Amino acid sequence: MGVRLIALDIDGTLLDSRWNMPEANRAAIAEAARRGIEVALVTGRRYEFAMPVARMLDAPVTMIVNNGALVRTNDGTTHLRYLLPAEIARRVLLLSEAWRDGAALIFDRRSERQVMLEVLDPADTLRYGYYARNREFIGLAQPLESCLTEDPIQVMFSGPVREMQRVEQLLRDAPFAAEYTLAMTVYESKDFAMIDVLNPISTKGLALAEWAARQGIAPSEVLAIGDNHNDLEMLRYAGIPVVMSNGVAALKRFGWHETASNDEAGVAAAIELFALRKEAACA
Repeated sequence: MGVRLIALDIDGTLLDSRWNMPEANRAAIAEAARRGIEVALVTGRRYEFAMPVARMLDAPVTMIVNNGALVRTNDGTTHLRYLLPAEIARRVLLLSEAWRDGAALIFDRRSERQVMLEVLDPADTLRYGYYARNREFIGLAQPLESCLTEDPIQVMFSGPVREMQRVEQLLRDAPFAAEYTLAMTVYESKDFAMIDVLNPISTKGLALAEWAARQGIAPSEVLAIGDNHNDLEMLRYAGIPVVMSNGVAALKRFGWHETASNDEAGVAAAIELFALRKEAACA
């Protein structure tokens, strides 16, 4: 049987380097959906930040967001949710206090106070642009751990690559590291990286596997396309893993198929090669 589920990362994969969606990607996804293939956006983005991308598509999509912590359909129905225990989040924040200016707590809330920070500084050129675009969802708390009155989805750190590598190593070496998992996203060209600290069973791969099993879809029937470190588990799970040519070197070591870059509609090329051509040949 051919492809029944297409799993797509968003940033660096579905969207080009200017955060636009190539028309070829949109058309290929629409044709796949027309043929009955399910499409899932599998992203580190929050649901509300991923939905504008979903609305660009002429197809219903499943939203696997927060690096696998939440699975929602685009009508807002929650199907899976794995939160990080508040006490673990508190211990992570205390351990990494030296990087508090780049820390945030993300909660599963309807609108305001989804993203909690200690300070929102316009002089912070590295992060302020993102936070300003999401101002309606942001709240402030000092100290940050004082808002842990419920379990968050994740603790998030962002900053220069080298600093985030130091945070990553600190968290991997922590005596309670088994109580969480880390999802790392790196943009070397921008000297920017993000670390998500999540429930230990929250990864893109585990969420995709559970969702596919619920739909009666085998791994061999899954086409997954990604570009960054946090896509690794998703690509390992899929029967047809595809790496963007603009992807990080770590993903290219596995010998998986490499498609064109995100600026060259690499998603469309992969969908046409592995999903649409095979279906047409079997018709």
